[in-house]
Amino acid sequence: MSLPSFLWLWRIAAWSMGLSLLAYLLLAITGVWMFRARRLQQEEPSWLHFFHYMIGSCMVSLVLLLLLIGIIGTLGHFGSLGHSPHLIAGLTAVVLVLLSAGSALLINARRLWARRIHISANIVLFFGFAWVSLTGWSVVQKYLP
Repeated sequence: MSLPSFLWLWRIAAWSMGLSLLAYLLLAITGVWMFRARRLQQEEPSWLHFFHYMIGSCMVSLVLLLLLIGIIGTLGHFGSLGHSPHLIAGLTAVVLVLLSAGSALLINARRLWARRIHISANIVLFFGFAWVSLTGWSVVQKYLP
């Protein structure tokens, strides 16, 4: 396929990545808010957990959309995968997002390890998003005229 037929796909990818980063920022803010309230034994707003879960669900969906777009776009343009470190960076980010989301569903008073995994995965995800953004920029340069 020719490049112009894929421009709409790259636009969706750009918006999805931007929205994923925005979701990550909102999740960090609300997560720190919940953590701080718990540490100070303050009451959280009733909507906070629901908002955190909804934004997290959106981020999972966006990251899986990015994975799908990356696979379709790369196969369509090159005919195979693995042309840059962006594949490994992207898969790492996807695994970290899924680990974070999966551990979030397990958090309760009896499973303190789930909260530790959730927080740790999100800290590492910061570096995963940085890596996927840097490698993604080099991929974008291949497609620009």
